[in-house]
Amino acid sequence: MKTAAGPRHEGPLVRAEGITKVFGHGTGAVTVLQGASLAIRPQSLVAIKGRSGSGKTTLLNILGALDRPTEGAVYYGDAEIGGLSEHKRNKLRRSKIGLIFQSFALVPMMSAYENVEFALRIAGIPAASHRSYAVEALELVGLKDRMRHRPFEMSGGEQQRVAIARAIAHKPSLILSDEPTAELDSRMGLQVMRVFTDLVKHEGMTIIMTTHDAAIMEIVDHVYALEDGRIVD
Repeated sequence: MKTAAGPRHEGPLVRAEGITKVFGHGTGAVTVLQGASLAIRPQSLVAIKGRSGSGKTTLLNILGALDRPTEGAVYYGDAEIGGLSEHKRNKLRRSKIGLIFQSFALVPMMSAYENVEFALRIAGIPAASHRSYAVEALELVGLKDRMRHRPFEMSGGEQQRVAIARAIAHKPSLILSDEPTAELDSRMGLQVMRVFTDLVKHEGMTIIMTTHDAAIMEIVDHVYALEDGRIVD
């Protein structure tokens, strides 16, 4: 598997400039991000760290076009995505971005293969490619022999790898992962990080993840710290 072909960008794949996010209004307003800026180069594994409530997940959602900033701009390649219509934002997520959630969010009565294939249907991948794409994704995360098992028949680490396979099956160029190892023990967490490093090195993907795990910060290419709503590089 290689990421889907697209325009070649010499600069950052993702860039955020002066991102401010305010929730609520008036005296009840809460400012989570204050002028946060970062640039993520292609084919890199990047961590965003910060204490609980620092705005890591909010920033990840904005980078993934799941939310809009109150102020500032986010660029995917050369395109500013904040002003896109909801339809175009959905299309960008389906084609270019893969999302991995901390809770795995697998459909419990579907097998690993069916969970991945279902995501391909949502992404609009032609039906004729579903099997090859799903099997390839599960093979990349080391679960080809377990693809007929359901989530309750798998360990936490295996479930997380199914979630990764689901996120990469449509061959996105960008993966966003919120605390992917938070619910795993250290051994399973390292298995997941091994999958991430392989995806970056061999499949050309770019991965941005949030974490507070010091061991993971030794593995990634770059760490951004969030303090008081700002990025400390």
